[in-house]
Amino acid sequence: MTPGGAILAAVSRPRRWLAQPGARAVLPAALVLAGFVVVALAAPWLAPLDPARQSLLARLRRPGSAIGGVTYWLGTDELGRDLLSRIIYGARASLTVALLSVAASGTAGTALGVLAGYFRGWTEIAIMRAVDIMLSIPAILLAIITVAVLGPGFLNLIIVLGFTRWPRYTRVAYAQTLSVSTQPFITASRLAGARPPRILLRHVLPNILAPLIVVATLEFGLMVLFEAGLSFLGLGIQPPTPSWGSIMSVGRNYVGTAWWIATFPGLCLFLLVLSVNLVGDHLRDLFDPRSNIRA
Repeated sequence: MTPGGAILAAVSRPRRWLAQPGARAVLPAALVLAGFVVVALAAPWLAPLDPARQSLLARLRRPGSAIGGVTYWLGTDELGRDLLSRIIYGARASLTVALLSVAASGTAGTALGVLAGYFRGWTEIAIMRAVDIMLSIPAILLAIITVAVLGPGFLNLIIVLGFTRWPRYTRVAYAQTLSVSTQPFITASRLAGARPPRILLRHVLPNILAPLIVVATLEFGLMVLFEAGLSFLGLGIQPPTPSWGSIMSVGRNYVGTAWWIATFPGLCLFLLVLSVNLVGDHLRDLFDPRSNIRA
């Protein structure tokens, strides 16, 4: 079965997926990830209060405190804002940035990798040398420099993360395209008169999607971390939009007196990234037959 066929089989047969080695072990992680997605999508309905609503009378209240008939289940921050509501809306911000940045970097990196692997020659040299240059610079440092040039903000953050992470997709797509382009069905398509765009879209791309999906899954967790890190430094999502990174940045000033401000968003960040990585590892085992070999 081709990698593309493996994807379709995994999606269309959930019972067979559960029968795969390690599937039941990763099920809790998948449920946690699905829970974060649901929370992000339903934030306006799940958040008990407006995340930007300030109340100096409720400033730095402990989890479970009730003031004026309002219960702050996870406490409040230095401006009296409900921490639970801010964490819920912060999940929406983090997941949105991660999803869009993965889509941008994955699309650009895959396209460049396929072109380099199929056309070879100067196209291959130019693209792969650009990849080597990008990978020689630490990603977080490159992101900080780029944000400093473009300025902080939601859209700029997506552009920066997409710009810094495309080389990983390019390398994977390049290696997979080199392997697929030598297959007999590709040669038969060329002899039948198929033009390169049709060959790439109809024959090459569907057969290299499996490893790219695994890369995208693992990159998703990394994008969440990058977003939180840049927001923590004040270079990501700007107030009044809540973000886990910006909440933790404020919370570090109150660790001794209001530990909950930094603890709860940090715990959510840990659980989200851990669940994404576990799901990504299982997808890698599922789509790569060699990784399913057990000692």
